[in-house]
Amino acid sequence: VQLVESGGGLVRPGGSLRLSCAASGFTFSVYAMNWYRQAPGKEREWVARIDSDGVGTYYADSVKGRFTISRDNAKNTLYLQMNSLKPEDTAVYFCNTEIWNYNYWGQGTQVTVSS
Repeated sequence: VQLVESGGGLVRPGGSLRLSCAASGFTFSVYAMNWYRQAPGKEREWVARIDSDGVGTYYADSVKGRFTISRDNAKNTLYLQMNSLKPEDTAVYFCNTEIWNYNYWGQGTQVTVSS
């Protein structure tokens, strides 16, 4: 199983970024996927989840209405569209899936929101 995030960077408050997570080594279309984030000095927190078919989506209250999780099962890719970014969204963002009770993680991509 391999998960590779990309799309992070430096953005001003109010700006947008789109993160991607390229998945390989497993049947992507069968599994739900998550985005998590970890800010400096804080624990990793769950951000959003999408069901295997892309129909069901769920969000942490802190990002609801600003972030959108999606997936393209034909491309084995997970996305996170982040709009109206705030300084408190600064963190390393990770994609995640759980297969047979084991959690798989990517290496993360840094998102910095600052003026």
